[in-house]
Amino acid sequence: MPVATISGLTVRYGKKVAVNDLSVEVPEGCTGLLGPNGAGKTTLLKTLLGFLTPAAGSGQVLGLDVATEGMQIRQRIGLMPEVDCHIPGMNAVTFVAAAGELVGMPEADAMKRAHEVLEYAGLGEARYRNVETYSTGMKQRIKLAQALVHGPKLLFLDEPTNGLDPAGREEMLDLIRGISHGKGINVVVSSHLLPDIERICDKIIVMRQGQIAMQGDIAELRETHGTLVEVELRLSNPGFIEGLGKYGARVLHQSGSFYRLRFSEARADLGALLFTTARGCGAQIRGFRPALRSLEDIFLEVVES
Repeated sequence: MPVATISGLTVRYGKKVAVNDLSVEVPEGCTGLLGPNGAGKTTLLKTLLGFLTPAAGSGQVLGLDVATEGMQIRQRIGLMPEVDCHIPGMNAVTFVAAAGELVGMPEADAMKRAHEVLEYAGLGEARYRNVETYSTGMKQRIKLAQALVHGPKLLFLDEPTNGLDPAGREEMLDLIRGISHGKGINVVVSSHLLPDIERICDKIIVMRQGQIAMQGDIAELRETHGTLVEVELRLSNPGFIEGLGKYGARVLHQSGSFYRLRFSEARADLGALLFTTARGCGAQIRGFRPALRSLEDIFLEVVES
C-alpha cells in the first residue's frame, strides 16, 4: 500500500503555481524526492503535512486527508526539516522529550523515549548539553532524534546531510539506511545530493516545474539499452558529436571536452568507431571507457529534456 496518494494536486502562492495538477503515489520503503530548485519539492512536503491548503485536487497520507486532517498527519509523521529547529537554553534530552509531548505523548513516556532515540542517534553522552553548543553534525542528529521520538510510521527528511563533513555524512546515511531497511519505518528523503539518494533509497520521484517528471525503482531505471561510454577529447569538437550522431549516439552530459554518450544499440566496434569519427573531424581522443548509467544520468535526462 502507498504511504501517500495524491491526485490532481495544485498549490499556489498567490498567483504563482508551485505544484500543478500533480498525481503520484508514494510507495512504502525509502523514496528519494528529487528536482531542481523551484521544482516544488518543499511545497509538496508542506502540503502533505497539512501546512498548506491545496487550491485543487486531493491528497492522503497514511489514510488521512491533507486538507482536513493535518494535525493527525503530523502526529503520525516524523519531520527532519532542512533548517535548524532547536530551542536555545534547552538541553538535548529535554528538547527531544518536548517534541514527543507536542504530538501527545505522556511526559514520562516522552522522556524515556528521548533517552532511547538520542542513544540511537549517537548523542547519548551529550544528551545533557544545551543544543546551541552542538556542532553542525550533532544538530543534524538531534533533528533526526526529535523526528523519531514518537515512533512514526513515516519520516520526511529534508536535506539530512546538509553541512556534514564526509565522516558525518557517512554516519548519517548509515542511520537513515538502518531506519528505513531495519526498523520498518517508511522514509521520504528530499536532497540535492544524488549519491546520497542512490545509496539509501530504493525508489525515486523526480519533480520538475511543479509536476512529476519521472518515478520508479532506481535499479530498473539504471538499466541501459544500448551502449554507454565516457569520452575525453583534447579539445571539445562539435563535429565529433555530429559524426557519432549518425550512428545513434546521444550526449547525456558534457563538461568541457568530457562527454557522456549513449548509443541506441550495443556497439561491439565501439573503439574503432570512436577513433574513425575523431580522425574524420580532426578531434583527438585522450581516453574513453564504458560506463554504467548513474542516478545523475537519469536526473539530467529528466531535467534537461
